[in-house]
Amino acid sequence: MKRRGLRQRVAFFFALVAAGGLAAIAAGLALGYRQAAPTDIAPFVTAGVVAGFGLVAITAGIWLLFDENVAKPVIALAARLRAHAHGGAEISLDLESARWLDDLVPAAAAVADKLGRSTLDAAEALAERTAELAAEKDRLAAVLTGMPVAVSIMEPGHKLVLYDGQSADLLGQEGPVRLNASIFEYLRPGPIEAALDELHRRSARRAPLVAETLSGRVCAGHIRLMGEEAGYMLMLEPLDPEAERPLTYDFALLAGRAAAARDTPLRELSFVVFDTETTGLDPASDAIVQIGAVRVLGGRIVPGEVFETLVDPGRPIPAAAARVHRITTEAVAGAPDPASAAEAFRRFARGSIPVAHNAPFDMAMLRRAGAAPAPPILDTVLISAVVYGGHETHTLDALVDRLGVALSEAERHTALGDARATAEVLVRLLAICEGRGLTTLGALIDEMRRHERLVEALV
Repeated sequence: MKRRGLRQRVAFFFALVAAGGLAAIAAGLALGYRQAAPTDIAPFVTAGVVAGFGLVAITAGIWLLFDENVAKPVIALAARLRAHAHGGAEISLDLESARWLDDLVPAAAAVADKLGRSTLDAAEALAERTAELAAEKDRLAAVLTGMPVAVSIMEPGHKLVLYDGQSADLLGQEGPVRLNASIFEYLRPGPIEAALDELHRRSARRAPLVAETLSGRVCAGHIRLMGEEAGYMLMLEPLDPEAERPLTYDFALLAGRAAAARDTPLRELSFVVFDTETTGLDPASDAIVQIGAVRVLGGRIVPGEVFETLVDPGRPIPAAAARVHRITTEAVAGAPDPASAAEAFRRFARGSIPVAHNAPFDMAMLRRAGAAPAPPILDTVLISAVVYGGHETHTLDALVDRLGVALSEAERHTALGDARATAEVLVRLLAICEGRGLTTLGALIDEMRRHERLVEALV
């Protein structure tokens, strides 16, 4: 049986107190009636009803006071301590609302401050070594990016672990390039599989390769095995040998393992965090004017994997909406129509779990455009309710402030800016959920479903 929350357990306790009190009143009146042996029972019934209602009212009042002044502050304190421990957020405590907890809140703040200083000392001790490792990583990146080839690395299941800017240009002709995507979404499998079979047959490490993109372009280069269980590297002729080649990578994918979606650890999942700007707030009649998205993988935002596009809604953008997101009718002239933009986003999100803040609204807008991503879909409103409780405020502004996310006013109310902020919030919330033992997608979804009424109220 799932353990109930503190507020439910406290309410159950007071309900038992009320039930016990009513039973005691009934028993006392019955005993008194038998001993007095009166002919009229009405006075006893009246006394019992008055006493019963009075007891219930007093118990309910005390429960409300206890819930408001003890249970809620305890839940808020626990959530903020977890946010500090797992999300790195500063502890912001309202001493006035928690005054009934006496010294518990200041004591918790003192412990957190002490642990924070201890952690800082340890972090400073590691800083020098971390800087050395970062320098080594930068030197490796400089070597790789300096090679006049398009480099990409795949794990044994043919999923992208690393790609440089040249590979992004080359593969991007076929669709959005993203970590953990199959290389066969961009290149035909035949030449690669044949080359791998030949390398294994000859026990060789490197071989020439003539690859072919899905659209039919031919790319010459080499394929190299990186070890029995470590995957392989493709080195293909780039489209522009002189272009910059920033690296995008996550070597943790080399150790990835297959699992059912619900049983997959949260840190092994790929998320696409997105936001839309629209002509208004009615999904039935309004349209999208901008889509922005970023990818989260391995508990971090993937640099370079960004989706952003203006959208021509096919109608004038109301002045009231333009004042919010600063997108005018003139700005979207020549931009893709909603269906084309939504389909491009769907391709970018393929293989990842969509995440949004107040997701039903954004999903309704994408669905109206004809290309909504497939479920499961996560909502940071519901994840926040899991962490902080349903009684807290769960707006994006509140979460940004509560979790210490930096968001400039220029970024606010732009699709990409809000998507980045939501992604930062997601990373911190997932870390807190993991600290509470919610480590898999299924466990998180089950907890989110307990708070679905919050989103229904927002839509």
